[in-house]
Amino acid sequence: MDVFYYLVFGVMAAVVAALELSKSNKDRINTSSSFNSFKNNYLVVFSIMMAGDWLQGPYVYYLYSTYGFGKGDIGQLFIAGFGSSMLFGTIVGSLADKQGRKRACVTYCIVYILSCITKHSPQYRVLMVGRILGGIATSLLFSAFESWLIAEHNKRNFEQQWLSLTFSKAVFLGNGLVAILSGLFGNLLVDTFSFGPVAPFDAAACFLAIGMAIILTTWSENFGDPSDSKDLLTQFKVAAIAIASVYDDFSDEKIALLGAIQSLFEASMYTFVFLWTPALSPNDEEIPHGFVFATFMLASMLGSSLAARLMARSSLRVENYMQIVFLVSAASLLLPITTSILVTPSKVKDEGLSLTSSIQLLGFCVFEACVGIFWPSIMKMRSQYIPEEARSTIMNFFRVPLNIFVCIVLYNVDAFPITIMFGMCSIFLFVASILQRRLMVISEKPKAEDWSPMKERNSEVDPLNL
Repeated sequence: MDVFYYLVFGVMAAVVAALELSKSNKDRINTSSSFNSFKNNYLVVFSIMMAGDWLQGPYVYYLYSTYGFGKGDIGQLFIAGFGSSMLFGTIVGSLADKQGRKRACVTYCIVYILSCITKHSPQYRVLMVGRILGGIATSLLFSAFESWLIAEHNKRNFEQQWLSLTFSKAVFLGNGLVAILSGLFGNLLVDTFSFGPVAPFDAAACFLAIGMAIILTTWSENFGDPSDSKDLLTQFKVAAIAIASVYDDFSDEKIALLGAIQSLFEASMYTFVFLWTPALSPNDEEIPHGFVFATFMLASMLGSSLAARLMARSSLRVENYMQIVFLVSAASLLLPITTSILVTPSKVKDEGLSLTSSIQLLGFCVFEACVGIFWPSIMKMRSQYIPEEARSTIMNFFRVPLNIFVCIVLYNVDAFPITIMFGMCSIFLFVASILQRRLMVISEKPKAEDWSPMKERNSEVDPLNL
């Protein structure tokens, strides 16, 4: 393997270690012992849940190919997963608000375990059912757990600033360390022990079962609005009103801006997941995918560590620094375009990593660091701006345009040059920076009406008659 890979990985690991070990009192948030117990319990559960997800990721495509399915059939299976998340996400999010977030987290475990079980069948229809179940589970993973955490945090009267500590640690562990360890463990099961490509899915099911047991025995239930008797359709209408700012008297543009920012960034992020392999190996060069993935996760850990320091400073607002983060991420995804212009692309298969690919690898690490900053920061903003009564519902509404876009990209992935795709992602991120600037400006103004008056007005005006 090229020495450059080891060098980048080693430097990244050293920087992450230095950031964590060099934290001063100014970089830390003083908390209570009761909060630490609560935080650690959540981090253990969330890390186990993410392990169940990360174990599957690297082997989904490989498993389908071993069953004899071609690129077209596999693409349809992936589209089914994102389409399922789009169609059913808002429904399960609304049910989480009404029926309980703890119950929704347990449902996530059950649904994802069933999805893992379907991987044992080579039948296309069974695998399609598994992808649909996986899409539903993904919607719950990225809404129910965060909604439960915020509601429980507030119910226990912990300081609001302490939420940022939980968020940054969750990203550091769940999207960083756990991802790396899951990749290594999956590789151990498949390659070292030769258990086959379905082994990581069985391991994931075991982790999910353990996590579910911890949730059932240690978590209490919380709801969005248990006293409200709205039916599902009416609840969708109310959530849509909050996002679209229908009522001018008490419109909250911040919710709509936050949803647009999240959709633009995540759309670019998921597109990047599909594009980084052909970008680094334009002539089908052999690259260590697992090692590169681990390097990206280290970069994400670096970003979450930086985010923890930034959010520990009460004088620095998330809305301010995220503008710079989006601009940096936009610039990093422009590298494939600039390098193709400045350096003549080689049509010959290189023995090692080319100069172009080396530059792009560094740029992609910068982008992953921005991803690491993005997650805890967007969680912090969601906790501030999204109303508790419909938190899971609104969060899953945010994912609808994301899933539509990813389905379109998957369907047309061979129709556009890779530089066009990266350019499109860069434009998305630049627009996100502009919207973030707008969010910062209006968030500094006093809000005319809060969610409570809006909720009371909605009880007088039936949203179904709008």
